[in-house]
Amino acid sequence: MPWKQVTIMSQRKEFVTLALQEGANLTELCKGFEISRKTGYKWIKRFLEERDKGLQDRSRRPHSSPKKTLPAIEADVIEVRKAHPAWGGRKIRSRLQTLGRIRAPAASTITAILNRHGLIDPEEAAKHKAWQRFEAEAPNDLWQMDFKGHFPADQGRCHPLTVLDDHSRYSLGLQACGDERDLTVRGCLTVIFRRYGLPCRILVDNGSPWGADFEHPHTSLTVWLMRLGIGVTHARPYHPQTLGKDERFHRTLKAEVLNYCQGLNLLACQRQFDAWRVMYNHERPHESLGMVAPANRYRQSSKHFPKTLPPLEYGPDDHVRKVVDGGYIFYRNREYRISKAFKGEYVALRPTLKDGVMDVFFGNHKIAQINLCD
Repeated sequence: MPWKQVTIMSQRKEFVTLALQEGANLTELCKGFEISRKTGYKWIKRFLEERDKGLQDRSRRPHSSPKKTLPAIEADVIEVRKAHPAWGGRKIRSRLQTLGRIRAPAASTITAILNRHGLIDPEEAAKHKAWQRFEAEAPNDLWQMDFKGHFPADQGRCHPLTVLDDHSRYSLGLQACGDERDLTVRGCLTVIFRRYGLPCRILVDNGSPWGADFEHPHTSLTVWLMRLGIGVTHARPYHPQTLGKDERFHRTLKAEVLNYCQGLNLLACQRQFDAWRVMYNHERPHESLGMVAPANRYRQSSKHFPKTLPPLEYGPDDHVRKVVDGGYIFYRNREYRISKAFKGEYVALRPTLKDGVMDVFFGNHKIAQINLCD
């Protein structure tokens, strides 16, 4: 089995959770996780019979008794808080209920317990307020992608790449990268696409490697995404709230894991990221989701990652032109600049309802507009 030993338990837990969801495509899931169907069925069977024990030889704390004393309840609260120092009363209560602590106290009581034991920083608590924002209607309608800055590693710097499903807040990718280059991101996305399938659209900011400038925002990376049939949306310049869910995810990521990764090498960082991502997706209660974990709302995409890039198809009435050096096309003896990112690709010109104005399409994606009267 090709799973790496350092992340094998994280991978098994994620696999069985996704496989047991309604409508899951087991064949594609096994391909994405690079295991055989026989192996996939084995772990599903073990998980159904023994839950987490079937995935790892480790003891689990037994469910609490209805006659637990108050000190024992406080001990449960403190145990969860110490395991997750950034969690507040509501998340801890939801986690205790999930673990079977049937006498889990109210969130306000848990907050009082934390205060009593000096486990809450008033200034830090004031920062944690719910955000109000748009939400995609279904999983894989929209993903958000960004880098969470960078921090010093054992050698060089670590650049955490995050990919988040907008609807479910499911963390599809959390990668410890050594740089923010096109090929690095493309390699990470290839692994994600093979495992989860393709989204309808990805939201990114205007920085490298997915942004060039405001007038010509596309890069070779976004051209590749569009060739895969994925729409690319760039956030409004100087408006980080457009990527609000990923920004909120970054805040949680920093508080719960990044602060403990300073100075580690990239492999050690990745081990921390892998373990935390499974906890975030499958255990951590999410306030914006009614205190359920993101895995409860995520489903694998039905759009599979192709072995080769699909061909571009244009209609008989389209005016097809090849993008040449400098990002230009020629039409009616004039040149128009589209974007250097499309060099060597073919685009289609289609007239609009406005005289002299034509839309420029790359496949099914509108990428520019030209005015023949200028």
